[in-house]
Amino acid sequence: MLRLARLPCSPVALPRFAPARARCLASQSQRCWVEHKPETDFPLANLPFGVFSCAKGDARCATAIGDSVVDLAALANAGLLSGLPFDARAVFQRPTLNTFMSLPRPAWRAARARLTDLLSSGGDGSLEKDSELRRAVLRPMTEVTMHLPAEIGDYTDFYSSREHATNVGIMFRGKDNALQPNWLHLPVGYHGRASSVVVSGTPIVRPRGQLQADNDDPSRGSVFGPSKLLDMELEIGMFVGGQPPPLGKPITMENAEDYIFGLVLMNDWSARDIQKWEYVPLGPFGAKNFGTTISPWVVTLDALEPFRCQTSAGVQDDPVPLEYLRDPQYGSYDINLEVDLITPEGSTTTIAKSNFRHMYWNVKQQLVHHSVTGCNMRPGDLLGSGTISGTSTGSYGSMLELTWRGRDEIKLSDGGVRKFLRDHDALNIRGWCAEGGSRIGFGDCAGQILPAGAYDAAAPQPAAASPAFRSFELHSYWRSSCSWRVRIALAYHGIDFSVKPVHLLKGGGEQLTDSFKTGVNPMAQVPALTFADGDGHSHTITQSMAIIEFLDALASPSTPALVPRGDGPLGALQRARALEIAEVIGSGIQPLQNLSIMQSVKSAVDPDSGSEVDGKAFAASRIRRGLAAVERLAAASAGRFAVGNEVTVADLCIVPQLYSARRFGVELSEYPTLLRIEAACEALPCFRAARPDAQPDAEQ
Repeated sequence: MLRLARLPCSPVALPRFAPARARCLASQSQRCWVEHKPETDFPLANLPFGVFSCAKGDARCATAIGDSVVDLAALANAGLLSGLPFDARAVFQRPTLNTFMSLPRPAWRAARARLTDLLSSGGDGSLEKDSELRRAVLRPMTEVTMHLPAEIGDYTDFYSSREHATNVGIMFRGKDNALQPNWLHLPVGYHGRASSVVVSGTPIVRPRGQLQADNDDPSRGSVFGPSKLLDMELEIGMFVGGQPPPLGKPITMENAEDYIFGLVLMNDWSARDIQKWEYVPLGPFGAKNFGTTISPWVVTLDALEPFRCQTSAGVQDDPVPLEYLRDPQYGSYDINLEVDLITPEGSTTTIAKSNFRHMYWNVKQQLVHHSVTGCNMRPGDLLGSGTISGTSTGSYGSMLELTWRGRDEIKLSDGGVRKFLRDHDALNIRGWCAEGGSRIGFGDCAGQILPAGAYDAAAPQPAAASPAFRSFELHSYWRSSCSWRVRIALAYHGIDFSVKPVHLLKGGGEQLTDSFKTGVNPMAQVPALTFADGDGHSHTITQSMAIIEFLDALASPSTPALVPRGDGPLGALQRARALEIAEVIGSGIQPLQNLSIMQSVKSAVDPDSGSEVDGKAFAASRIRRGLAAVERLAAASAGRFAVGNEVTVADLCIVPQLYSARRFGVELSEYPTLLRIEAACEALPCFRAARPDAQPDAEQ
């Protein structure tokens, strides 16, 4: 009997991988001049690839370093990638990675090598020494929007974890018939739906479909309704790259890695009750086609090379695979995987911990088997690993297994329980490799469940203000927190408006001129909203809260108000909670960071430390104190947003305040609820349109 060589989990003992390993460890030993935390997912040794956009500018290609996105199009336009064996300007200005993916593997390696040189201390200092170029190239991750990394032509999902397949088989067929006769002979898979693959952060609407009317008697037919057994599947996705063979010519095990561009985290959301009724005889259909979430950064195999390990199976010898599926380097990657469940109230519980080593059929075998019939693969095709489950209950990669088909309960950190996902629950998959002091991560793969039919209602109509009032103009400064709130409110209510920039610094401050104080706002502040009524009379409203309430009053009654209307006892409480958070920020934090205050306060005593500080440091201390209070308030009232599951004025105040806090150097990791709320808000178009860098007066 042929016995394939065992691969030890420690990559040190893999001499056949030595050249690539040496190359990877060399980059891990290099230091990066871009400051970042040691535990970052994106050190110099990683350099994944993705696609991002700012509020200004089209989507384009990037890599990641620490907490920054590196704009590859900007680097190419500056001539710093001119030595690569392809036209970097043409490739990296595209809104997907497909063109880059279609290049041969040496081109991918050349790009990472050049980026390593530009970002490492002691390397090519062209970027490090050019402060203006650094500002154009390095973008804070909190200020960009990530997109799907590729236009996905085809998506295939496999079923390759023996532990998972065994668990599911025991549930439905019994222990003696857990694995189907073919399972140990080939990687089982099915074709999924590429159109519903979405990037991390995209909400998932609970699917509706046919459900078996009587769980014990299928002869009684079906009923239509929302899935009650909504589940996740912990997976790794593989993107195809290079120029795979044409139709009719298979990929071989010998060259399979040349056609694997990289890996992403993946959650293949599943409706178990819809699946139960529909899957015979052709397998999953509607139960799996409503949403698949992937992380935005594609981590290359070269970055993962030091973390090769044996699979949980160790060897494939009973049976030995057919010749075309035998992998002389049979193994996987030591990628730690965790799944966090976040309730609508904001509590977080890690419900599963697994590892990518729990793969009987590895990524190369999946790709080779997919093409063995002569099926032609294309750059940007996505292959899912299938659910990755370990051997213990806490390592199972689906709620189906964690609850053993709903028999058991998952205990949550706040005392609650789950069997399957509820509306407004959110899941986040995290993945990383770690050995010694080195770490390679994938970032987040997150999504929140919205109620069935969440998008059925017509989109909010523009405010009824349009016939009564016209010519809305907002006197605004791009970085003003109060102006930002009003921009969000205007966009939320669908009101067309123009911006009249007021520079708060130029010439001593345009808001301090006599013409502004006389004609716009005697308080010499922004924002100020001017407009005309039906008779042509001009009106001006100042103060952000007053403007927001005015816009709410003009809106259609069917549009949720940003300042909740307070109908009934619960509505009154919700209104009070939203205004409470808004007032803490509007009265207790924001005024103390205003330029006029900082200029007036030459020195002050920091109440927290008792030391004498300047105006900016005093403002930073007040921001920290205020955000701590807001964190406690939001943790008690938050759902998807700060107060429940609808956007309120509290969210309009939180997002700009966090932006200001970063400008003052405030560490925000102590405010996890606020950061989660910020991420949910920034997924909405009204928040993206209002961002400072999207404004006509924005400065680079």
